[in-house]
Amino acid sequence: MQLMINGTHINVPDTIETVSNLIEHLQLDKKVVIVECNQSILEKESHEDTKLCDGDRIELVHFVGGG
Repeated sequence: MQLMINGTHINVPDTIETVSNLIEHLQLDKKVVIVECNQSILEKESHEDTKLCDGDRIELVHFVGGG
């Protein structure tokens, strides 16, 4: 399946079916991540239930500490 993630076309395994699966695949599951799927910001509680489809546009924002 091909997704547009933060402006880049990325192929992900077909086993990635949900936003939660994608966050784990990208190893962001230990971080606070804001997810926008097809121009809608998702609540964290909906990551597990939000199915992904080929061509979906995903924006991922996570915070990095530092000063």
